Amino acid sequence: MKDFRELEVWEKGQRLTMETHRDTAEFPREERYELTSQARRSCASIPVNVTEGCGREGDAEQPRFLRIEVGFASELEYHFPLVRDLELQSESVHERPTKEVTEVKRMLTSFIQKPKAGS
Repeated sequence: MKDFRELEVWEKGQRLTMETHRDTAEFPREERYELTSQARRSCASIPVNVTEGCGREGDAEQPRFLRIEVGFASELEYHFPLVRDLELQSESVHERPTKEVTEVKRMLTSFIQKPKAGS
């Protein structure tokens, strides 16, 4: 069993989750149960699945959880241009999380390919 807190991919996912929560707090009230909720859930699912994968016995199940995380990261990656297109945030605010989620996806993909190496 691995300590998820020692994984850089978990740290980046956690940081991205915190930033997404702060950023979406500024969304209009009518988006609270739609885009705000969806973005927050997909983002939080990334570190949650890293944590769950690390808590499983053996390394066999971990790649499955990592693949699920890539899906959540892809979902989140979609939310950023949507937020921009709906003019809920400026382009400059949109650029930072887009780069971060791309980095998280790269790390997850690398971690899937070499789960014992850690990331």
